[in-house]
Amino acid sequence: MLSFMLLQTSCGQSNNQQTKRNNSSSVRVGGTCEGCELIYTNMPKQMNAVDTSIGWNHKGQRMKIEGIVFQKDGKTPAAGIVVYYYQTNAAGVYPGSAGKTTRHGSIRGWMKTGADGRYTIYTIKPGSYPGSTIPAHMHVLIKEPDINEYYIDDINFDDDAFFTSSERSRLRQQAGSGVVVLKKDAGSLLIGKRDIVLGLNMMNYPEN
Repeated sequence: MLSFMLLQTSCGQSNNQQTKRNNSSSVRVGGTCEGCELIYTNMPKQMNAVDTSIGWNHKGQRMKIEGIVFQKDGKTPAAGIVVYYYQTNAAGVYPGSAGKTTRHGSIRGWMKTGADGRYTIYTIKPGSYPGSTIPAHMHVLIKEPDINEYYIDDINFDDDAFFTSSERSRLRQQAGSGVVVLKKDAGSLLIGKRDIVLGLNMMNYPEN
C-alpha cells in the first residue's frame, strides 16, 4: 500500500503546493502544480524537436508519439516551446538511473519545437501502476517563454482496458485531447499522435 501511495504522488497535478519559478506574475497558469520544478532537473542546454528516452532500450513495446504544438488559435505552429514528458516503464514503475532516483524516474525527456511546431518522442509504452486500475499514461509539461511551466492533460491510450468511460469523463481537455490511438507500422512500432493547443482550457492563461 505504501509503495502504491508513493507512486500516486509521482502524478503531477496536485493542490498542495505552488511553484513560482519563471512566473512573472502572482497568478499561475495552470493553477497549483506539485513537482513542476522537476522539469528543470538535468534539463539539457540544447534541445531538439525529437527525443529518444532511455526506455527505448528497455523491455517493452516500442512506441512513437508525435504531434504539433499550435498557438492559441489552434492553427499556427508554435516555435520555441519546451515539451517535457515522464512515464513509467512497462511494469508500471518509475525507474531510477545509475543508482539515483527522482520522482519522475529516468524515462523522461525534453523537446523544443522549431518553426513547424513539431515534436516527436521515441520511447516504450508505459504500464499501469502495479496493483492498480489506473490507466497507463505519460505526463506532459509545457514551458513557454515568459510563462511558468504547467501540466497539460496526460497522454492516455484509447485501447487501455482501465481507460473507462468514468476515467474519460474526468479529462479536462487541457491543451486539447490527450487521448491517443496507437497503430502499428509495417513493423512492430506503435505510433500515436497528440497535438497541443497552447492555452486551450488552461486556467489563468493570458489573453494576449
